[in-house]
Amino acid sequence: MAKRLVLIRHGETEWSRAGRHTGRTDIPLTKEGEKRARFLGQRLRRLGVEPLRVLSSPRERAIETARLAGFEMPEVTHLLAEVDYGEYEGRTTADIRDERPGWDLFTDGTPGGETLAAAAQRCQRLIGDVDPDHGGGDVLLFAHGHILRLFTVTYLGLTPATARCLALDAASVSILGHEHWWRAIDLWNATT
Repeated sequence: MAKRLVLIRHGETEWSRAGRHTGRTDIPLTKEGEKRARFLGQRLRRLGVEPLRVLSSPRERAIETARLAGFEMPEVTHLLAEVDYGEYEGRTTADIRDERPGWDLFTDGTPGGETLAAAAQRCQRLIGDVDPDHGGGDVLLFAHGHILRLFTVTYLGLTPATARCLALDAASVSILGHEHWWRAIDLWNATT
């Protein structure tokens, strides 16, 4: 079996439900977020996932999602932390666009925040660590919407701005693998 990277976005929080940018703020899962996180373990088994490693962002919402899915002791890495939104932490895109019409995270960035290029460099370091092109089995990554989207485009050799084309719901599962010898998306944004 070839190595697969299984990306799991954390369960719903109050801020993710409201569309608020949540980087460094640690917001707990809602009751619905906890419920959907518990179902992740069943969904992963149905998909035939056999973890070699389980990694998580240091944010509690990602760690708790991993625990509720049945992975008690994920390996915590800052490389999976969500993008730091700087002054836009806790704000919605609509709210930001009221002040900055046409604002786009992927082209305009955030004042005082992490650049997408810097976040993509973190993703590249993580890809080097998990070594996706060698060996077999599954590596599970519990993290957040934007960093997992950036991880995906970095894995595929695309630009960070390309991540805007990938939607990623709370408590979703995506799988990155290979088509012959090319890196590929095997499954994207599965929520059932």
